[in-house]
Amino acid sequence: MEKVLLAMSGGVDSSVAAVLLKEQGYMVVGASMQIWDGGVHPAGVRRTGCYGPGEQRDIEDAQRVADTLGIPLHVLDLRREYRSQVLDYFRTEYLTGRTPSPCTRCNREVKFGALVRKARDKGVDFDYFATGHYARVQYDEMSGRHLLRKARDARKDQSYFLYALSQEHLARSLFPVGAWTKDEVRRKASDLGLCIEGKPESQDFISGGYSFLVRDWAQPGPILDIQGRVVGQHRGIPYYTIGQRRGLGITSKEPLYVTGIDAERNAVIVGRKEELYSDELTASELNWIAHEPSGPIRAKAKIRYRHSEAEATITPLDEGRVHVRFGEPQMAITPGQAVVFYDGDIVLGGATIEGREN
Repeated sequence: MEKVLLAMSGGVDSSVAAVLLKEQGYMVVGASMQIWDGGVHPAGVRRTGCYGPGEQRDIEDAQRVADTLGIPLHVLDLRREYRSQVLDYFRTEYLTGRTPSPCTRCNREVKFGALVRKARDKGVDFDYFATGHYARVQYDEMSGRHLLRKARDARKDQSYFLYALSQEHLARSLFPVGAWTKDEVRRKASDLGLCIEGKPESQDFISGGYSFLVRDWAQPGPILDIQGRVVGQHRGIPYYTIGQRRGLGITSKEPLYVTGIDAERNAVIVGRKEELYSDELTASELNWIAHEPSGPIRAKAKIRYRHSEAEATITPLDEGRVHVRFGEPQMAITPGQAVVFYDGDIVLGGATIEGREN
């Protein structure tokens, strides 16, 4: 019988994933990540997240589900790895005026990296690694590669956050709920009496927001228009991102948006909405999941998780970089975010946005 290590968060998706794997004949071993280090945190937390003081409750929920299903659960201490790979990265990105993508980083470096290694170091033997992500993986015999595909439920699809996984990752990965809709998953949990079908989903990667991570070095500075004139004061560049309109505290005849962040000058740049649009970008840290093209290709590209895909020409450059030209200008191309390439429901690959070209 093949054995699967399943990342269990205590939520409905990974819990139902455990059920589905057992029904498919796998021997399932659960693993929960301990990443909360008990440090300074904002008071009065209302929004739930992956990292925060509610971690122990989530681990207890995962243990209760594991006990109900009769599977072992290992709690793995990944506090050091999470801090170095996710929290420190998060700070550094904001310090340089970029908007980080912590979920993408966490998936590659922590969940599919450190968690798997630590489980093996602990003596846990397994053939596959599974998560509750809404995505699908398929082996393509013609190309000899493992393909990452969108989930059946387009509303919950999380393939965007998995674009950085390697062939080695995908070869041993299972996404049991990827072929299910969220409503079906919740009904399955309810029918089985797991008592977690109504549990709220994490809304942030940090419970209550990330302000405590950056407040020690975030310094007030000028808000400038595109001519360089001071039009207001900001409270620290980590609190702003490209395309932001609310919270600027500026009186203007027309709406103003954040169009740029200048970390060297500790300045936030604002302009009109039309100044947010561009049809070109460059990106780095390129990762191809499907075949690596030898020249330009036509595909659809997505510049943020909540953005719609758009037709684009993707041209690989030297040193793991790529140029993307869109058929129509895109709003708020943001350094630090991921641009992910699709051919239908297949994830071709993706990269980290460096900036727009015009």
